[in-house]
Amino acid sequence: MSRPTAHVRPRLARLIASGPEEIADGVWIVRGGLPKTMNVYLVRDGDGVLLFDGGIVQMTGAVAIAAAKLGGLTRIVLGHGHADHRGVAPGLAPVPVYCHPDEVADAEGDGGAHYFDLSTLDPHGRFLLGNLLPIWDGGPVKIAGTVSEGDDVAGFKVVHLPGHAPGLIGLFRESDGVALVSDCFYTTDPQTGHHGHARVPHRAFNKDTKQARASIRKLAALKPSVAWAGHADPVTGDVAGKLEQAAATT
Repeated sequence: MSRPTAHVRPRLARLIASGPEEIADGVWIVRGGLPKTMNVYLVRDGDGVLLFDGGIVQMTGAVAIAAAKLGGLTRIVLGHGHADHRGVAPGLAPVPVYCHPDEVADAEGDGGAHYFDLSTLDPHGRFLLGNLLPIWDGGPVKIAGTVSEGDDVAGFKVVHLPGHAPGLIGLFRESDGVALVSDCFYTTDPQTGHHGHARVPHRAFNKDTKQARASIRKLAALKPSVAWAGHADPVTGDVAGKLEQAAATT
């Protein structure tokens, strides 16, 4: 099993991110950032755990500690390659990193920044996120291999959910309906940090907002029992209905 090379300072790690919290059978969340709205997921993978979604670079130590407690990190699967979702991956080398084929170039490159349009944010959002994204980014990451629609990843099926990013993926477990879906939808406003209902990701960061709406509907059609996003809170209750509403009205 691969062992990360990240230099870990436990006290600092605890300030930046929470310890692992079990949210489903064999699935743990680590919440990071200030406030802790960046979500990464650890999924039982043999004797260890895989990491789904890569959070921000400041979470690297906390993720390494959490994974070690759960048997060690086997691999990293990126939900997509944006700065705040690949952040920990370079610092956890030599753990192999995987993503969708359509996301390889951005994960190994500028993290999708070439299609961002920060001019669609308000002045506060432009200033805040324009400065934070480079700070959050761990930088380009070498991709060891790819995963595609329908592939099995530790008992979950890969679901391609493009729009926010061309190779955005989620993981869906049919046995209990648990969905881990990166930035398929938001439950927080990226400009204010306010939490709320599910919504289409902000157009400032989308490759194709129309396609992002279609992907939310695709996720809804799976009828998940709970859908955990890349930031903030999950969608629970009438998950399919709430996702359909998000696609139609936000």
